[in-house]
Amino acid sequence: MNQVEILVLDFGSQYTQLIARRLREYGVYTEIVPYFEKLEDIKARAPKGIILSGGPASVYEEGAYKPDSGVFALGVPVLGICYGMQYIADFFGGSVVRAEEQEFGKAELEIIQAKGVLEGIKNKSIVWMSHADKVEKIPEGFVELAKSGNTHYCAIADFERKIYAIQYHPEVVHSECGGEMLKNFAVNICGAKTSWNMHNFAESEIAKLREIAKDGKVLCAVSGGVDSSVVATLLYRAIGERVIPVFVDHGLLRADEREAVEAMFRENLGVPLITVDAREIFLGKLKGVRDPEVKRKIIGETFIEVFEAEAKKHNANGEIKFLAQGTLYPDVIESVSVKGPSKTIKSHHNVGGLPDWMKFELIEPLRELFKDEVRALGRELGMPESMLMRHPFPGPGLAIRIMGEVNEEDLELLRRADRIFLQELHSSGYYDKVWQAFCVLLNVKSVGVMGDNRTYDNTICVRAVEALDGMTATFAHLPHDLLERISNRIINEVEGINRVVYDITSKPPGTIEWE
Repeated sequence: MNQVEILVLDFGSQYTQLIARRLREYGVYTEIVPYFEKLEDIKARAPKGIILSGGPASVYEEGAYKPDSGVFALGVPVLGICYGMQYIADFFGGSVVRAEEQEFGKAELEIIQAKGVLEGIKNKSIVWMSHADKVEKIPEGFVELAKSGNTHYCAIADFERKIYAIQYHPEVVHSECGGEMLKNFAVNICGAKTSWNMHNFAESEIAKLREIAKDGKVLCAVSGGVDSSVVATLLYRAIGERVIPVFVDHGLLRADEREAVEAMFRENLGVPLITVDAREIFLGKLKGVRDPEVKRKIIGETFIEVFEAEAKKHNANGEIKFLAQGTLYPDVIESVSVKGPSKTIKSHHNVGGLPDWMKFELIEPLRELFKDEVRALGRELGMPESMLMRHPFPGPGLAIRIMGEVNEEDLELLRRADRIFLQELHSSGYYDKVWQAFCVLLNVKSVGVMGDNRTYDNTICVRAVEALDGMTATFAHLPHDLLERISNRIINEVEGINRVVYDITSKPPGTIEWE
């Protein structure tokens, strides 16, 4: 069990998970709990420092989120970020008001005192703002450390009580010195250890899995992607052949995906893989369904039903007690507010626990990790780069890349276009330069001219993004000649498509997937 060095109280910011990720990059083991965590539970974790995250609420509103005020009496340093800063200012007698000029995006930090969290930080560095409120008056005992063009109090501190507060988000990549600021707080101010890494995580998780599974068997949900492959490998290291990896072909896979997954497990992992052909079941249940949330839920429920049916074949003596899957932090934060009051964006088929009628306990060894950490864990386990650097692929597959109803004809159209796109990215060397790339079938038809004939065919959207963790992303600036080549090939080689468009939306405001 890892000792918690820094504990983050989550007030609902979509960036909260990034605080933990940034600190883990420095080897500081950080965990997240909801803002209403009981004081005795916080004490039991014995953190060396506490961070109050950002959030969507206003501290002066009725029902505003408030932690147990005892956190300030624990004798450990506290850092408030955005809403966390406003709560600190309000709690200690300052004032918070609606800002006349709200700040969303990049701002220049003017440092007044380069002390505390700003120790060694260069003046005029860029920080990321996202706030409609501001601290108008700081509490007694606090001093101003920095300001911006629109905000007088960007950073404040009470050095005697070791309480720090900043209005901007140091955890996002757009804050150029944000990581150093968080490190200043965790390591220099709190004295946190920097010994956490994937080697320690692997050892701890393998030991934990052995203890959980004991002599029983574990059914492992495999998609062929990085996450589930790492989970299967981790389980194999822990309990050997008592892990039963099952790959469900739900008919929503990319071209040649099934064969590639089977070969990958056979040749690279040496782990026996069971493949279940459930294409007719899934496509039958999706017939006539257009709503994206309904599609996701149907796929998730059907996935579990198929797994239970497969488990019964291997569970005559009741040896299988667990189901393992590759849920990650971004899946959790975008799905349900399990850690705090974060807003739900979309549901994930592999998040939220099991239904009451399912007899397995759920094992999610990667639930607290980000994608880059999962890849680092895979390297620690000796997995090949070709497996670890595959782009993320959603559990619901191509169903959420087809706008509207899913049918075999549209799936084949999308597969052919998607294969061309990925081929061109590989051959140009751009596949490993982007976080994720795929095609979306818009089911929007437009007029075109091919030869001397009028066409009225479908539109394919090409999507490629750059990201570090999937929590935020920017569209990839692919060369125009590459985009032209991709467009020409898709239109010429895929009958039924006469127009290709490129998605230049970042996250936020959009999500990476379209549904």
